[in-house]
Amino acid sequence: MKRVIPLFLILFSTTTIIAQERYQELISDEVSVQTLTYTSKDGENLDMDIYLPEYDAETERATIIYVHGGGFRVGQRDSEDIQKFCSELAKYGYVTASISYRLTRKDKEGGFGCDCPAEDKINTFYAAVEDLQDATFFLIQNRFEFGIDPQKIIIAGSSAGAETVLNTAYQPPYCYGLDSGPVSYAGVIGMAGAIPDTTVIYEESAVPSLLFHGTDDNLVPYATAPHHYCKEGSPGYLILHGSYTITQKLDQLEVPYWLHTSCGAGHEMANKPMKEYLNVITDFCYNYVIKGKTESRNTVVEGKQDIAKYQPYNFCEE
Repeated sequence: MKRVIPLFLILFSTTTIIAQERYQELISDEVSVQTLTYTSKDGENLDMDIYLPEYDAETERATIIYVHGGGFRVGQRDSEDIQKFCSELAKYGYVTASISYRLTRKDKEGGFGCDCPAEDKINTFYAAVEDLQDATFFLIQNRFEFGIDPQKIIIAGSSAGAETVLNTAYQPPYCYGLDSGPVSYAGVIGMAGAIPDTTVIYEESAVPSLLFHGTDDNLVPYATAPHHYCKEGSPGYLILHGSYTITQKLDQLEVPYWLHTSCGAGHEMANKPMKEYLNVITDFCYNYVIKGKTESRNTVVEGKQDIAKYQPYNFCEE
């Protein structure tokens, strides 16, 4: 006698087979994009592009906000690489947003190098941090429209954008007027970034961190050194603490991190991870933010470090 399998069992089995794990696997192959103004400052509209996975009914989704690089002088939120990066992350189920922010060093004498006074560099950081906080507030205010979980917001950035997100992430929890209480960023992804002061990282402000950096970065130091390796006494002489130093502080606090070191690599690590290490980024977001992994990780990509120029450590041959 031929056995008849009930239709509901067939449907259940099919659904089980094709079901995807959100944030770990692709859940959609289509993404919608819309551009909105999140604030206006100094006569300029600051916009964000919001990427959403199509046909997704989830109402509380983790969110990734991306901040572009460009030395606070140039750069745009919607370059081809950034569009592809944000779209790919949205296909994993994230809400992603790429923001414009005030380029306060645009057309300024000295740019953002050794002729830019250190005080102006600090003020530039603060202005960008303020803009990123405003973008975060905008998304939280509109969380029901975009299906955002305010407790699962990750910020990511490259170069100047990495300096922005790192200076923003290690702030104490901020109250956005939510019934759920103050909000900390759920994680931060820095691609060739640094901060001027590690004392801002303490028990209440530290968050899980994924930090990409090249040991031979001549603009933003991998460990602790002057910004752009400016000579002491120059207007732009400012000590910055890069990825290696930041993770040392996180290690002391027992806050999980993933330090991704490329030996001998320079400032190209500001953009390379978006193209070549997307799997590392999705792995970090899923395991460290969504699943709450607490074990720190060090990944070293082999290469030849120029010890003569980039003292005082030889991390790559330890």
